[in-house]
Amino acid sequence: MLSRRNLLMCAAASALFMAAPALAADDLSGLQRVKVDLVAPPFIHPHEQATKAAPRVVQFRMAIQEKEWVVDNEGTKIHAMTFNGSVPGPMMVVHENDYVELTLVNPETNTMAHNIDFHASTGALGGGGLTLINPGEQVVLRWKATRPGVFVYHCAPGGPMIPWHVVSGMNGAIMVLPRDGLKDENGKPLRYDKAYYIGEQDFYVPRDAQGKYKTYASPSEAYPDSVEVMRKLIPTHEVFNGRVDSLTGKNALTAKVGERVLIIHSQANRDTRPHLIGGHGDYVWETGKFNNPPEKDLETWFIRGGSAGAALYTFRQPGVYAYVNHNLIEAVELGATAHFKVEGTWNDDLMKQVQPPGPIGAGDKLGAVTPSATKVN
Repeated sequence: MLSRRNLLMCAAASALFMAAPALAADDLSGLQRVKVDLVAPPFIHPHEQATKAAPRVVQFRMAIQEKEWVVDNEGTKIHAMTFNGSVPGPMMVVHENDYVELTLVNPETNTMAHNIDFHASTGALGGGGLTLINPGEQVVLRWKATRPGVFVYHCAPGGPMIPWHVVSGMNGAIMVLPRDGLKDENGKPLRYDKAYYIGEQDFYVPRDAQGKYKTYASPSEAYPDSVEVMRKLIPTHEVFNGRVDSLTGKNALTAKVGERVLIIHSQANRDTRPHLIGGHGDYVWETGKFNNPPEKDLETWFIRGGSAGAALYTFRQPGVYAYVNHNLIEAVELGATAHFKVEGTWNDDLMKQVQPPGPIGAGDKLGAVTPSATKVN
């Protein structure tokens, strides 16, 4: 059970949220309503990149799941809090000026109150002030998507519960596309052949006196020890899509030479530095806001904690590309690494092994040139 202090914090937050004014009964009867089935990351539900249709009401349904979760290859377990059972929660896609209508469900089998804060929305703590629900309840929230870009959403039930729920996995992202699609710096259309969603997650797992990760019977039992680890601000795991190696090996992302891939990257809590080893960000919306012209040809880009960004890249060589948080300690030691497996024909003009490894001096005359003074004008 949660401590009396934390129960009182949640009760106070609930009272504040329940005092929020009721939504006006706007007449949206003339708008098309469409139901969208969400899919688990790294995949994204089918959507149009651009549309000439009028704004519509896009309906989503998302169930909160509190569940046991394995975070690494050693079997370390936590009691995760999730949207729809995945870490991160599903990506939602709408167009500018569409209405997002979310049915949020907190099954009675859960133990805690939850809500949702959309960074893309306006008012009522991003919707958090109108969506706090106890186990056995559901709520329907509607908001207008007025700002194009990619944005984080997360649980924010009040007080110390906010960071705990977020670092327990309860975050995701929404993409609000311009109605006429993405554009380059000159306003010319940009399209993608595939899109993937990578949600970076920091976990803070307590250890026992021998340094081994601890397990707990319930989320509330883990809370006091977890907060002690969280306050040190040093994650025990920094992973993509909820687990070490969740996007490597058989789970690697796929592409082909010549395909243009949109990579959406979110981090709800900490700064991160995505980098595609062997590739680049051809076009990068580092702050995630599609009304701003994209930067071009970036080697590494910066995603601020509590935000999402997007990068568009056309793969030019086959092989395995590592996509990492370029704090390489976090990538290699803590788990923030994904792989792209790319099919196609190798281009020697872009890269070629001129001489394979061999004894020192064996290839000294290969491609030798006569030394000369360098003249600088």
